[in-house]
Amino acid sequence: MGDQAGRRQSGPRCVALVGPFQSGKTTLLEAVLERTGAIARMGSTENGTTVSDSSAESRQFKMSVEAGFATTTFMGDDYTFIDCPGSVDFLHEMRAVCPAVDAAIVVCEADEKKVPALGLILRELEERGIPRILFINKIDRASRRLRETLEVLRPASRVPLLLRQIPIWSNGIVSGFVDLALERAFVYREHAASQVVPLHGADLDREKEARFTMLETLADHDDVLMETLLSDLEPPRDRVFDDLGRELAAGLIVPVLFGSALQTHGVLRLLKSLRHDVPPVKAAAARLGVPPGETVAQVIKTIHTAHGGKMSVVRLLSGSLPEGAVLTGIAGMPERTSGLFRLFGPGVEKRREATAGETVALGRLDHVSTGETVTTGRVAPVPLTTVASPQPVLSVALSAHDRKDDARLGFALAKLCDEDPSLTVSHGGDSGDMVLAGQGEMQLRVALAKLVNRHGVRVDQTRPAIGYRETIKKAVAGVRGRHRKQSGGHGQFGDVVIAVKPLPRGAGFLFDETIAGGVVPRHYVPAVRDGVAEGLRKGPLGFPVVDIAVTLTDGSYHTVDSSDMAFQQAGRIAIHEALGACHPVLLEPIHQVAVAVPSDATARINAIVSARRGQILGFDSREHWPGWDVVSALLPEAEIGDLIIDIRSATAGVGSFTAAFDHLAELTGREAERIVQSRAA
Repeated sequence: MGDQAGRRQSGPRCVALVGPFQSGKTTLLEAVLERTGAIARMGSTENGTTVSDSSAESRQFKMSVEAGFATTTFMGDDYTFIDCPGSVDFLHEMRAVCPAVDAAIVVCEADEKKVPALGLILRELEERGIPRILFINKIDRASRRLRETLEVLRPASRVPLLLRQIPIWSNGIVSGFVDLALERAFVYREHAASQVVPLHGADLDREKEARFTMLETLADHDDVLMETLLSDLEPPRDRVFDDLGRELAAGLIVPVLFGSALQTHGVLRLLKSLRHDVPPVKAAAARLGVPPGETVAQVIKTIHTAHGGKMSVVRLLSGSLPEGAVLTGIAGMPERTSGLFRLFGPGVEKRREATAGETVALGRLDHVSTGETVTTGRVAPVPLTTVASPQPVLSVALSAHDRKDDARLGFALAKLCDEDPSLTVSHGGDSGDMVLAGQGEMQLRVALAKLVNRHGVRVDQTRPAIGYRETIKKAVAGVRGRHRKQSGGHGQFGDVVIAVKPLPRGAGFLFDETIAGGVVPRHYVPAVRDGVAEGLRKGPLGFPVVDIAVTLTDGSYHTVDSSDMAFQQAGRIAIHEALGACHPVLLEPIHQVAVAVPSDATARINAIVSARRGQILGFDSREHWPGWDVVSALLPEAEIGDLIIDIRSATAGVGSFTAAFDHLAELTGREAERIVQSRAA
């Protein structure tokens, strides 16, 4: 491949390994590390012996649950590979990593069920402008021809998929491949470099046809190449390689390679493609708009270690970074780093300096978060990119199993959210519960496992409380609340009369007074209002009362014993007396929900929403997402809790939804009785 050396640009590369769940990304990284001599023997995901899936949680759940890093050397250049989880629950890991990488290897297999997930990942890369190579894994298990496989996968990409190789078949098994750019055939050898073999007969005919198709696609963006093909001339090989690299970098094509990570077949060819076709860090810096002449890095991951504290993994996009450098993030607070490390799975190697293109971990950037841009300048940098966290779709209420761990639980959850910004922690409204919310069932299971494994905090979990309210149907007047207490010295006396009436939905709480003749001195009126408001926090059904108007109409006072506290208590007594006579009714929160799904699942989603007491408002094509719909509906909050589980089940794991509070609706019958009884219990 010496004819490509002139156009190749050297330097450290950063490559993301992405793809649907269980497509073989972690195994591919093991194969790469073995082929490049970084490890002596490939580890196994089943046995928990791989470099990137080294955490207790990855081994417990037998899957990648966070981005893993490993740097190796191939033919004189450093390559940092980032193994991103494939589960849609952890898609945010990929979102944080990908803006700063040079390219992504999208690992997939010939499985129609995984095409929607593949499309989701490719779309993220397309929108970020990340050069990408499709690697069809598990080719040793292929049961259909590659062209048929390509037709299955093609709908996942809005950019043309370009075959770089075609397989050589032997007795129904793929035994090698033809490189269409090099025009050479190779036969696989077990855990060794492929062997060049001559091309002849039907294989040669297939190669000519496939190569011409590849050249035609390249010529769509190269007029000179198009003229060469129209003239029935053979284009110079250098021009073909130049076009492959240029069109990959520009996102005009997605080259398709194949192999078997488990057998290390096709791995060396993949590495050579990275070496010759993937642009250097200057291209990533230009794509992100890095200012010239500055040292700038992008934070792609935050890790809290047991002994080393917080580490920020950064891709250095320009300049150089010495150990102990002072960096400034968007908060504008310069911080001195405590160390500079190269990552290899769970291991770290101390470094004195990093140069442009390298991916390293920095210690003690306490005020810097994942997705931020940092610089050696003293002024807060302009963010190169935004990595917005998606709205949570599943939540759980937590409490420390041992009360003495309450403070530790808060600190531990803060660290989990720092490591994974797609997790959020809030204190649930009336209940005051600590609520952990995230992107799916598996993400929350992993987070709870981390609380135990990494922070030693055991928790009890329940369903988050629903924001039920109650209101009244009937108006009453002349309700008296009197508070009198005598116990030596000054006593307590407050006496009020109120009128209560319902208000339209959404009006909230209104308080007024029509007192005359000073029966209640003006300076006690605010105390009465406070007492009434406090009494509305829990109505006869056990929930906060809303949409109610209360008017202070009469009362009396004592010149010595009356006080703010006494009138506040009188207001609370009066509202409690009144509410029971006002025909209280239960209100449940209704949310407007938008469910985004592949079009072939729309009918199933309609059925799921209807079965959850939802009101379908309609559906429409998802804007700029061919083959997808958005189903709009009104759904009770109580039915949203585990909605994502049904949606994912109906959409091969790719559907999602957003929800926003819309209104409160009256709830009666058995369901209302059950909720009130449960609250009382």
